[in-house]
Amino acid sequence: MIINGTHIEAILFDLDGTLIDINLKKFIPGYIKLLSNYVKEYIPRKIFIPRLLEASNRLENNNGEATNEEIFATYFFPIEGYTRDDLEPRFIQFYKEEFHKLKQYANKKPEARPTVKNAFENGYKVVIATTPLLPETAIRQRLDWGDLGDFDYDLITSYDQVSATKPNLLYFKQIAEKIKISPEKCLMVGDEDKDMVAAKLGCKTFLIENENTDLSPETPEPNFRGTLSDLRELI
Repeated sequence: MIINGTHIEAILFDLDGTLIDINLKKFIPGYIKLLSNYVKEYIPRKIFIPRLLEASNRLENNNGEATNEEIFATYFFPIEGYTRDDLEPRFIQFYKEEFHKLKQYANKKPEARPTVKNAFENGYKVVIATTPLLPETAIRQRLDWGDLGDFDYDLITSYDQVSATKPNLLYFKQIAEKIKISPEKCLMVGDEDKDMVAAKLGCKTFLIENENTDLSPETPEPNFRGTLSDLRELI
């Protein structure tokens, strides 16, 4: 695929709202409720929830000083006298035992799998460029919900892989560095401002519009707008 004279070599896919339909207004509160209930014997919910939200918000200001995972841990632990070593095994069990219950808020997009499959078959490097606030297991489970979990992705931006988050351009720069493809040769596919800002780094962009899409006037105009099926035809 050639866009504006540049040969595209990598496709970066946002996940929520792009490759899967997900009701974030229910998913996020549901996630917080499930996790806080799972650890309430250690940490009261009235203490756990504000600390979780504060530590998560700190990631928005991460500018490369450490991975998102480490920044989160720095601001979250210790809590109620418990260290990271004390509680991390409990969190790991949560993702094994409870996280799947959130599948009720997600729906598969029938056109997603053929589009991703086509990207691989045509030789592109393929990245799941989702907001990196959670561990890889949480992302892989959501990929499974969308019938997308069996592909050999070149990178999944879990919170231990990058040290910034959308819309910080450092996030997109780190992806390009990790897959060894210049930003100008990457196509970012997403449904929000925080995806389309990748154009400021030189990435090409494809907007998958949905009911939640509301681009700011300051956001660079996407190179393309359309559906995942439209994208499949393009690549």
